[in-house]
Amino acid sequence: MEQIQNENTRGQFKSNIGFLMSAIGSAVGLGNLWGFPYKMGANGGFGFLILYLVLVIFVGFVMLVTELSLGRKTGKGVVGAYKDLSEKYAFIGWMGAIAPWMILSFYCMLGGYCIKYAVANLGDFFDAGWGIGGQDSAEFFSQFTTDMVETVAFSLIFAFLTIWIVRGGVSEGIEKFSTIAMPMLFVMLVIVVVRSVTLPGASEGLEFMFKPDWSAFEGTGWITVLAVAGGQMFFSLSLGMSIMIAYGSYLPKNQNLERNALVIPLADTTVAVLAGLATLPAVFSAGLEPTQGPGMLFITLQTVFSSMGGFGPIFGFIFYGLVFIAAITSSISLLEGIVAVGVDRAIEKGKKPNRKRIVTMLGISIAITSTIVSLDGLGANGFPQFFGQSSWLDAIDLISEGILMPLGACYCAIVIPVEMVDEEVSLNGNRFRTKNFYNFCVKFIAPIMMVMVLLGQLDTFFKIGMFS
Repeated sequence: MEQIQNENTRGQFKSNIGFLMSAIGSAVGLGNLWGFPYKMGANGGFGFLILYLVLVIFVGFVMLVTELSLGRKTGKGVVGAYKDLSEKYAFIGWMGAIAPWMILSFYCMLGGYCIKYAVANLGDFFDAGWGIGGQDSAEFFSQFTTDMVETVAFSLIFAFLTIWIVRGGVSEGIEKFSTIAMPMLFVMLVIVVVRSVTLPGASEGLEFMFKPDWSAFEGTGWITVLAVAGGQMFFSLSLGMSIMIAYGSYLPKNQNLERNALVIPLADTTVAVLAGLATLPAVFSAGLEPTQGPGMLFITLQTVFSSMGGFGPIFGFIFYGLVFIAAITSSISLLEGIVAVGVDRAIEKGKKPNRKRIVTMLGISIAITSTIVSLDGLGANGFPQFFGQSSWLDAIDLISEGILMPLGACYCAIVIPVEMVDEEVSLNGNRFRTKNFYNFCVKFIAPIMMVMVLLGQLDTFFKIGMFS
């Protein structure tokens, strides 16, 4: 009776396909369409891809099974779930709640950038005054990022769209939007991929991605690449924070948890590789370098679209439109992971949670922090910087992706009993087909790899030189 009441209070996914679209939407975001291509470009191409795939298999899948099991078993968000295990583990839950809040502070900014560029390309198509208008891509980007009013405005638009969707609830908001948006994203991505790989000189980009190159494995350099690939995996699969635990808590008991945990990383990795195919061949075709951060998405690729002639604005609008869809499906999951904590705390106090109020209050706090990050202008506006980073985005990314997420995932692998996972996965007569693989990885492989990722991240960000 208590479980049924809790489900009615907190919400629940209506269908497994709705859950999958929502979970895949969470996984498929800026980490795929922006992070994966440029990190692959900056870290050796093929070698990075191999290490990323290894991490997805031996760590990503394992942690997905674990976090989904914890969420569904307890029926609670990240803080309440860990408290159910033991009060002493509550700090792990709070780490998992802080990480998405921090990520959203720059996610809204980058999502706003996507809206701006989609609108600008549409303006070029209609030859309107609010397009790029033949301006140099680097100059256009610099002018936009240093325009505090415009960057804040687009950041807030993205933030309030996120709030509006999440206010609709689990099934009527997140599930309904994701079920429509994800098929649209895939279709748009395929269109851009076809155009990218058919550009003159695109073969260099394909060779960069898929031609065996083991230079990344020389000496201890592979640990640095492993750290980057690991951070990308945690960020992309939404692991080590609140999202998958929250989504697991909304997953009905009759759904096959193991199968879902296989489908999500498979879909996410497929989209990541497609994103590489959508961007890297085009970058090489234009004779540009695939090693920039935000610049690759907003300078390098815009240069490519501007060089396509009359059809360039069309492909530019489609591309930035799909990046926006990917970003918004992830941002709603980031916010929902935090909202679940607020809902649980209200229930613990014996109150009926006012979900819309909780969403609005948390959303406003995120809108404020994203405004501050936007004002920094990727370090171009003279704001004081932290932790030796060049922008507030990099500093926040250091704390969330570089420290909190791998550390939280490592704790998760250590403290959650394998017996609990086995019991949850095996509900309703389901066979835990990967049980032996899971048990071996969660006890030995995953913790070791996560510690290596954490050390590599710290070494890279703080320039310690442990692996140089």
